[in-house]
Amino acid sequence: MRSALVRPRSQKVIAGVCAALANRFGLSRGLVRFGFVLFGLFGIGELVYIILWFMIPKEG
Repeated sequence: MRSALVRPRSQKVIAGVCAALANRFGLSRGLVRFGFVLFGLFGIGELVYIILWFMIPKEG
C-alpha cells in the first residue's frame, strides 16, 4: 500500500516536497532532489516546487 502524499515533519531539507514525493512513490529522496535540481536548471523546477509546497499538506 502506498503512503499518502503528505510533507513529513522530519527527513526534509527545505519544505519536505521531495521527501513527500519520494515516500509516496517509493523512490530515493536523493534521486527526487537531484531530479528537481536538474529540472530547475533546464526547466521550471523552482516554480513546480513552490506550487507543490502549497498543495501538499503537512503531516498530522
